[in-house]
Amino acid sequence: MTARRDARTLGGALQDLGRFLVLLGVVVVLVGVVLLVADRVPWLGRLPGDFTVHRGPVTFYFPLATSILVSIVLTVLLNLFFRR
Repeated sequence: MTARRDARTLGGALQDLGRFLVLLGVVVVLVGVVLLVADRVPWLGRLPGDFTVHRGPVTFYFPLATSILVSIVLTVLLNLFFRR
């Protein structure tokens, strides 16, 4: 009886692992699509509130406004799709 229980537990673990790997693959594909499309959005990274400091040969860039905008958009989208 314990052998059957162990087999079911292993089968469930493998099924969970398979779902996780599929989800990970979907996330990788989505990140790749976003990286390909990001160059075509001209205002992304050049919003008011994105700081650029040039000091001699060093340039420091901090996209504060872009980070806030991306955070808000992702929060809204994830709440729409994953809220139960």
